[in-house]
Amino acid sequence: MSAPPTRAASIDAVQRELTAVARRARSLASRIHPNLTLVTYTLLDHLYERGGCRGTDLAAFFMLDKSTVSRQIAALERLGLIERTADPEDLRGQTIRASAAGEQLLADVREQRHAAFLERLADWPDDDLERFADYLVRYNAHI
Repeated sequence: MSAPPTRAASIDAVQRELTAVARRARSLASRIHPNLTLVTYTLLDHLYERGGCRGTDLAAFFMLDKSTVSRQIAALERLGLIERTADPEDLRGQTIRASAAGEQLLADVREQRHAAFLERLADWPDDDLERFADYLVRYNAHI
């Protein structure tokens, strides 16, 4: 019987495997739409989840520079995936939300991702899947 891994080895394994997940996510963005990056896809997804928000709110949430967010929003706008409306609370500001085309793209992606997860996790026992979900929730609670 081999000795259990050290804590450092386990942390290295977690880091390695989460990096692989991130790589897969970057690859997914370009398969979704040839002109989407992981950043633009993530911003679009967040806009949809929130029902829209201001660019400054996006920058604060993702801890990005406002000019970076502005460039990404412009790219999403050129692709027709977002729309801007006057912010009802600040007439000088704008609310950015996913357009109908953006919402459809996200719906298609969610369906594809769900199918991929079903396939990838099909042979996992329910207890393992439940523990994995709990661990991910716990891990992400500290981000």
